[in-house]
Amino acid sequence: MKIRDIRAAGLRGATPAGGWQEELTNDDVVHTLVAVHTDEGLIGIGSVFTSEALVRGALEVLRPLLIGEEATEPERVSERLHRTTFWLGRGGTVTHTISGIDMALWDVLGQVTGQPVGRLLGGRYRERVRPYASLLMDRPEALAERLNLLAAQGWKAFKIGWGPFGRVSEDLDERIVATAREAVGPDALLMVDAGGSDSAWSNGYKWALRTARMLDRYGVAWFEEPLNPDALEDYAHLRREAKVAISGGEVLTRRQSFHAWLEAGAFDIVQPDVTKVGGLSEQRRIGWAAQDHGVRLIPHGWNTAVGLAADLQLASALPGTDLVEYVTGSPYVDAITTSPWRLDSDGMLAIPDAPGLGIHLNPEALARYADVTALLQP
Repeated sequence: MKIRDIRAAGLRGATPAGGWQEELTNDDVVHTLVAVHTDEGLIGIGSVFTSEALVRGALEVLRPLLIGEEATEPERVSERLHRTTFWLGRGGTVTHTISGIDMALWDVLGQVTGQPVGRLLGGRYRERVRPYASLLMDRPEALAERLNLLAAQGWKAFKIGWGPFGRVSEDLDERIVATAREAVGPDALLMVDAGGSDSAWSNGYKWALRTARMLDRYGVAWFEEPLNPDALEDYAHLRREAKVAISGGEVLTRRQSFHAWLEAGAFDIVQPDVTKVGGLSEQRRIGWAAQDHGVRLIPHGWNTAVGLAADLQLASALPGTDLVEYVTGSPYVDAITTSPWRLDSDGMLAIPDAPGLGIHLNPEALARYADVTALLQP
């Protein structure tokens, strides 16, 4: 089965806020779907965390390398793309786009073999996994209202991030965390994401250490992105000194970028984003390397239903990946598939066991946000 074409379509019209200094609007395109078309009519779907314009530019480079390639060999094909384009600069747009292509090729392989991707990645350690509701921070009263609503819907794990945290005062930071803990109760998992990859982030090691000590008093499960994403030495020091687990790595791309961080002991939890890091092929290798260093992998492909489906498949195939991120309130996650995601009575998500990524896009619903014809037409 050969690759016949690769298409791309950006999602627009309902782009959720990112919490960034330069905030997103509804029509900003930062999530792009890609479709790999085969000569036998099968279509695999992937997701890329970058703009449609950049993905289309990358495809001008990548398409000649892909047309006619075997569609059921995702790891070999993706590695060829990485090696052939290394001189363009590893990481960035090209690697992000390869991420979506790799995901789509795994989807094709699953459809051809009749197996869920997780089984092809090595086996299914679990049939369901706990998602954590991921939401932006707000002033304490508004945040409590949202958390109460999510708890009433059956969520049992929560991550609050960005917003005013670390950007106004340490007093406000503590009031936000105290309010969140009271809202979700003592037994729920609560995580805090400082958003240190924000372009305007200015807090350093001493702030991070003071804040980590405060978070520990409220039973926070992990402290995410507390520092600038290039501050490797400070991350390693913070992990040694802080009682709360330290997580990060969402902006790193390709497995080679993670080696120094794992070897330096910079993370308790590593969070590669499947829509940026190079796809499932790279993410799985990072998971194995993390396990060898005593580090958990909790994936970060939260931004579309396709990214979430890929993370669920990976969670089934790695023994220590028992949580996935779920961005709340985004139609790109909740409203573009034929079967919506549903929590069970334990607050868990079933990992799809249908062939491939295990989901089907709903063309009519997707058409509200993307050019379905350009993406999926024969």
